Amino acid sequence: MPTEDYRAVADAVAADIAAGRLRPGDRLAPQRVFARQRGIANSTAIRVYAELARRGLAVGEVGRGTFVRAAAPAAGPALAEPARQRIDLELNYPVTEGQPELLAAGLAPLLRPDVLGAALRPLTADGTPAARETFAALLSGPAWRPDPRRLLFAGNGRQVIAAAVAALVPPGGRLGVEPLTYPVIASVAARLGVSLVPVPCDEDGIRPDALAELHARAPLHALYLQPTLQNPLGVTMSGARRAELADTLGRLDLHAVEDAVWTFLRPDAPAPLAAYAPDRVILADSLSKRLAPGLTAGFALVPEPHAAPVAAALRSAGSLATGFALEAATRWAADGTLDAVAAAKRRDAAARGELAAERLAGFAVSGDPHAYFRWWRLPGRWRADTFVAAAARHGIAVTPAAAFAAGRGSAPHAVRIGLASPSPQVLGAALDTLAVIAKGAPEDNSAE
Repeated sequence: MPTEDYRAVADAVAADIAAGRLRPGDRLAPQRVFARQRGIANSTAIRVYAELARRGLAVGEVGRGTFVRAAAPAAGPALAEPARQRIDLELNYPVTEGQPELLAAGLAPLLRPDVLGAALRPLTADGTPAARETFAALLSGPAWRPDPRRLLFAGNGRQVIAAAVAALVPPGGRLGVEPLTYPVIASVAARLGVSLVPVPCDEDGIRPDALAELHARAPLHALYLQPTLQNPLGVTMSGARRAELADTLGRLDLHAVEDAVWTFLRPDAPAPLAAYAPDRVILADSLSKRLAPGLTAGFALVPEPHAAPVAAALRSAGSLATGFALEAATRWAADGTLDAVAAAKRRDAAARGELAAERLAGFAVSGDPHAYFRWWRLPGRWRADTFVAAAARHGIAVTPAAAFAAGRGSAPHAVRIGLASPSPQVLGAALDTLAVIAKGAPEDNSAE
């Protein structure tokens, strides 16, 4: 067959892929079968498959066959004025190089029909025995291991937080929070009819004395906080402060929701607040940051008296975890993949943090070196809203302080910079542009 003909056959397969008739992950026919289907020689079919692989459209796996390959991520946009493609420094969904290959290997056993069938069965909030043991080990530290029987599972971390708040705070109730806090808690509170009450903090996090004073003036029903790598400030609470706060919760007869989603980046951090006050704290975590944004599985360590209300809240909201996600995570934990991905993300976060320190040197930028975000107190001539608008005109999205403010007072003139989503090259260019904007004046960056 002439050379150009095998390319024509490859073009036809490529057209099927582009049109969606062949989708990422679809298995192509064995080469001999493909040759018969197309009326071509076996040697030509070999050349077609090689050409598809060369174009990045297919990948061969020894012993399994040839599969349509998922599209490679688009190259990061070059910064220009105006930018053609938005650079997202708002969302933080870290995915490290080589991560898909690591995760793919762990999924192979799930392709067996019997294993897959079991994984696709519906679950209760209790998950599975294997998942409870696995996730208990995931939360464990040198001096603390939670009781696996106290674990409940949801579709994602936000659902866990919402269920915990619903179980602890009645409609019309008051939930204490850090003055600058995870924005999702505001939407959860609004949906549940709960009022957020900012609790004063210092450089070590929530102040127990301020919590007690607030509670004495008007009782709170519960507290929501992030003791490790607090979002957006990046503060990690000391062990002494956690112990003091746990004692205060006991004296005040208060319960807390501990959001531990970023804890995996700080394995050296003190034990969770839940370890200091196991009967007072619901610990919420998820896999979206630890593994991948598309893998949504949340889990909660719940004191026994609150297990039934939290499970009921998860059921009523349709927020139960899928068996497939829990089975995949359990296998990734057993074969070491989960630890390998977490370690890679710790290295990646540190490298991106060094990049931010270099490109934003001289500005009032703070945050834990292990975190995927930085808090930037802007130069005095800038307000957060005008800086966000100026950045947007260069195609860069950053988050103003007002998005994190829990109270009605004015938010500081600051922005949060997310470091996780762009490639390092695009991130560096974006930070350079932000530095140039910040060195100028708002009137220099106004829209024409």
